[in-house]
Amino acid sequence: MRVIKHYRIHTGTFAWILHRLSGLGLIFYLLVHIWVISHLSGGEGSFDGIMNFFANPFARLLEVGLVGVILYHLFNGLRITLVDMGVMVEKQKTLYAAAVVVWLASWIAVGAVMISRMGSPLHG
Repeated sequence: MRVIKHYRIHTGTFAWILHRLSGLGLIFYLLVHIWVISHLSGGEGSFDGIMNFFANPFARLLEVGLVGVILYHLFNGLRITLVDMGVMVEKQKTLYAAAVVVWLASWIAVGAVMISRMGSPLHG
């Protein structure tokens, strides 16, 4: 059996890895979201307590990161769907580059709005 001494990560491999990691991140977020929502059954005080915990600046920055993960998964998923339908199969690298540009532009725009509102109260 031959030992692999050097492995080069190509664009497609990188896109595949990031798509899987973003999907895992979304699953993790969904579990945390369900846990937070479950505090509603503990009454208003329980839910308000957990919401106050997540109102800190670090948690709010994590929300900006979450938006980035969602947008990456969205635009790369659209790229994958197009390729699976036979659109631009021979131009996958170009399509991935376009998806990354749209992802970053969207994330920067939405993230800037979110960061500009961080000083605002959570409700209001």
